[in-house]
Amino acid sequence: MFGFGVLFELLKIEVPEWKNAVLPNLLYFSGGTFKITVRTHCQFVDMVLMVSVGSKALPLRRRRTCNFVEDSLMGEDNQSYKQGKRKKGMNRKASGERHGFDGYNSNKNASGKMNDGSMKARKSSEHDNTSVSQTTHVRKQVDPDMAKYFLEIANLFESSEVDLEERSVICGNALEETRGKELEVATDYIISHTLQTLLEGCDVDHLCGFLRSCAKDFPYIAMDRSGSHVAETAIKSLAKHLQDNDAYSVIEETLTILCKVVVANPVDLMRCCYGSHVLRSLLCLCKGVTIDSTEFHVTKSSTVLAERLNFKASQRDGSDSPQLQQGFPDLLKFLVSGMLNCTRKDIMTLQVDQFSSFVLQTALKLLVGNDEELLHVILILLGCTKKDFVEGNFIEMAVVRDVVDLMKETAFSHLMEVILEVAPEILYNEIFTKIFKNSLFELSSHHCGNFVVQSLISHARHQDQMDLIWEELGPKFKDLLEMGRSGVIASLIAASQRLHCYEQKCCQALAAAACSVDEAPKYIVPRILFLDNYFRSENKSLWTWTSGVKMHVMGSLILQAVFRYKSEYIQPYILSITIMEADHVLEVAKDAGGARVIEAFLSSDASAKLKRRLVGKLRGHFGELSMQSSGSYTVEKCFTASNMSLREAIVSELVTVQSELSKTKQGPHLLRKLDVDRFASRPDQWRSKQTSKQSTYKEFYTTFGSSEARSSKNDGFLVDTPKNSSHPKDLKEMRKEIDHHLSSGVPFLSMSGSKRKPKKADQRSGKYPKNSVDDDITKAKKKKLDKKKGHGGSENAGAAVKKQKT
Repeated sequence: MFGFGVLFELLKIEVPEWKNAVLPNLLYFSGGTFKITVRTHCQFVDMVLMVSVGSKALPLRRRRTCNFVEDSLMGEDNQSYKQGKRKKGMNRKASGERHGFDGYNSNKNASGKMNDGSMKARKSSEHDNTSVSQTTHVRKQVDPDMAKYFLEIANLFESSEVDLEERSVICGNALEETRGKELEVATDYIISHTLQTLLEGCDVDHLCGFLRSCAKDFPYIAMDRSGSHVAETAIKSLAKHLQDNDAYSVIEETLTILCKVVVANPVDLMRCCYGSHVLRSLLCLCKGVTIDSTEFHVTKSSTVLAERLNFKASQRDGSDSPQLQQGFPDLLKFLVSGMLNCTRKDIMTLQVDQFSSFVLQTALKLLVGNDEELLHVILILLGCTKKDFVEGNFIEMAVVRDVVDLMKETAFSHLMEVILEVAPEILYNEIFTKIFKNSLFELSSHHCGNFVVQSLISHARHQDQMDLIWEELGPKFKDLLEMGRSGVIASLIAASQRLHCYEQKCCQALAAAACSVDEAPKYIVPRILFLDNYFRSENKSLWTWTSGVKMHVMGSLILQAVFRYKSEYIQPYILSITIMEADHVLEVAKDAGGARVIEAFLSSDASAKLKRRLVGKLRGHFGELSMQSSGSYTVEKCFTASNMSLREAIVSELVTVQSELSKTKQGPHLLRKLDVDRFASRPDQWRSKQTSKQSTYKEFYTTFGSSEARSSKNDGFLVDTPKNSSHPKDLKEMRKEIDHHLSSGVPFLSMSGSKRKPKKADQRSGKYPKNSVDDDITKAKKKKLDKKKGHGGSENAGAAVKKQKT
């Protein structure tokens, strides 16, 4: 028996104060392997020990059990481990993150969001249970001869002396040597790295043979820190082999065996931080989607927020879905139903467990398109026990209160967000009316429940649902902002824009919450920019602009959404931002979120005169702003919204910092976009080109813009046209084409839409037909008028062309 002091001196371990360590410890020596078992308080579970013997480091293996941590130090005296460190994969960390998943850190939640929707972790629920399997399974040590054999293989592969064909044969032979010992090899910290290489390099027969042989131990492998990497590597290798149609049947047979083993006891695997990763990969393989596809795993909070606020198209709209390969739909259905074919007590456990929530979220996303199966799975997760479901009576009233309370739990709130996202419409409508009606403000007030309400609002289908939402939340804007639930308001604003209802009322309610009726509207934008700072102040009437404080992320996003409304709805906001003091405007432009607000205002359909008034307050600071990564795009927006005199002032300031700006990441693009080089060397030519570009934009909009665009009194360019003009994406592309042709000296409209290629001689000499822009616009107008005349349009158009030629 050794004391701690003797042991640490013997192994030269440098450890901070271990004052709280519990006394018992044992030292074993066997075959060059040192094994230390230490019982510690919970705060020492994740402590990393720096251990060395002489000049050689000792690999650390940590085994988690119910009540203590077992650390095994693999000694370097054993020849089988002297060179066992491989470059590949030696940087595994128990608390690290995996590509495409959420990492092993049990303290990290699914989406990592703040209460108001920004990126900060929610507080873990007291019911979250992150313990691993309660089943005790003792693993045998790897035989020394086996360890030496794998070391030789690792060294052989590292030497790069093996060609591809020989590598496949070696991998297959090595896997055969593991027969009956897969559990020990897969869960060994060092050998598991070599095993991963073998699974990646072998043929499909040996890969499936390995998985069938270890099928009975697959759950234990998947729940091990090292074994989980092996299991996932095997699953990814199966996905690669699916590209070969001849391998489909043998892979299907192997997966059937694995799925039967998994559904025999799925709860432990789902609740394990390692096993849940493996199970989600297995679900993706059965569906036939890319294993690492982020769409079917827990989505990042920033992506969710962008979708909810209409800044990004939803991944569920099908436009961004990954390409499906061959899948196993029957196995997917069998696996998902088997995971939920457990007792009511187990379902209650899965509802509030963090890692189970991850698995269930992935399963629900993979079932999109199969409404019948989705309906069945969602009702089970909501706690419904009836076997025969009838439309309009899917949800039992007895479970409604339980579901409302569950939505205040971290894990279930994340799960419920996905349920609302994927639920078939008939079920979504019933969830809305039975569960959420008369509970919206209660849930919105809760630090977890408010995220579920945001998801509900973001997926509202029609105006009747918005009527119910507005009835409960419309009068509560100020209360929600005071509680820090600005994410709910942001989602409500975005939904009003998407469904084209309650738009003006949203603007009025937000303005009233930020500024009382007896106060000037100039305070609206500053108070929303500093949302928490203002609403948490003790005396709001004495609140003033707070310099040096970071602007509120959600407040900035709300203002960006507000400036997408029609100008007649947002006059108080337009007035507030345009009468801000110049130094305050500069501070907003320097803030990453504030800069996006200025850009949103400059892209709105406010008048060009008001936009130029705001741009003018930044004069003298465009060079400073352009040096910032977030400010450079603001400078570009200011340039686009300006008239000729302001544009010249902006470019003049950039000339003074041109050298420094060109060395930044964003600088070259900005200098090229604003044509700073031409202005510095030939200012008259630059002015001429800008004037020509302005004239072309105006004539183009006069000809092809919507009726509203033609009647517009704005004296700006493309940016000043109303936001509801027709085909905004096409017009944006057209504008790029205009810029390109103007820079090349070729009249734009003379070339656009023409399928006729110029003669080769003309191509070589650079000579193109010298039709003027005015002539082309005249032709375009004539053609457009002729189309409206009906059957004789083509003849009239031909006559017009002949007349112009003569």
